[in-house]
Amino acid sequence: MKKQIGLVVKDEDNARQQADRFEQWLTDKGVGVIRKESRLPEDGSADNSLPHPAAVLFCVFVLGGDGTFLSAVRWIGDRQVPIIGVKFGEVGFLAETTEDHLYAVAETILDRPFATRPQMRLQVTVLREGVEIARESAFNDVVINKGALARLARIRTHIDGQFLTDYRADGLIVATPTGSTAYSLAAGGPIIHPTVPGILITPICPFTLTNRPLIVPDAAAIKIQLAEDTSDIMLTCDGQVGLKIDERDTIVIAKSATPVQMITLPGQNYFDVLKAKLKWSGSRV
Repeated sequence: MKKQIGLVVKDEDNARQQADRFEQWLTDKGVGVIRKESRLPEDGSADNSLPHPAAVLFCVFVLGGDGTFLSAVRWIGDRQVPIIGVKFGEVGFLAETTEDHLYAVAETILDRPFATRPQMRLQVTVLREGVEIARESAFNDVVINKGALARLARIRTHIDGQFLTDYRADGLIVATPTGSTAYSLAAGGPIIHPTVPGILITPICPFTLTNRPLIVPDAAAIKIQLAEDTSDIMLTCDGQVGLKIDERDTIVIAKSATPVQMITLPGQNYFDVLKAKLKWSGSRV
């Protein structure tokens, strides 16, 4: 039985052209290709242009940036299919390699055993007056955010059933360690190595300056409710899918039982990517 490769491609000319050449290269090697172009619908609903892939996929290559990678993770769903990101342009946090090394890396993955690193994602359950209305997963983050004209949200937060605080803020970010370098970082949260077991809670522009980012154990269950009637509040997962919420809703966030299996390459170093992306310089004497 020949190998089947998933190929998720950014909706952009350069990525599509590279994907055309790569797909032909794979086909010439006798590898089957299931291809999906990544695009985010304007209404914020999930991109279901292709059904979830079969579990028989050997691996998935993602040609694009971090947004395309998150789309690919959603496409795979709970299937434990190894995945690798190929970045175009600047270094991305979720990419393991760049387009210049695509074919060499592909040769290595197809012809030899490769290593994977499981990275956690979050399971998000939304209950409206006790009835489940949505269940999603998030690899980077879950964000509760107010609209442009909404007043400060009051977000009541419990950890493992124990009351934590009412955040009065523009919103709240619950992130994985992988997602600590995304929206949470821009909101003042810390950077967490992706293998550190924890969940990060970061308020967005809190009214009370003592409300600081908090890291809780990855075994914790986080329950969030709007503590008052506040209109124009959205819940989004990985910036890929959104849902309007109100004071009737309870959001429960916990570690998912199914991590993302990231393909790792020899010689790659997380801190090198971090320094390049954040433009950190060396010491100056």
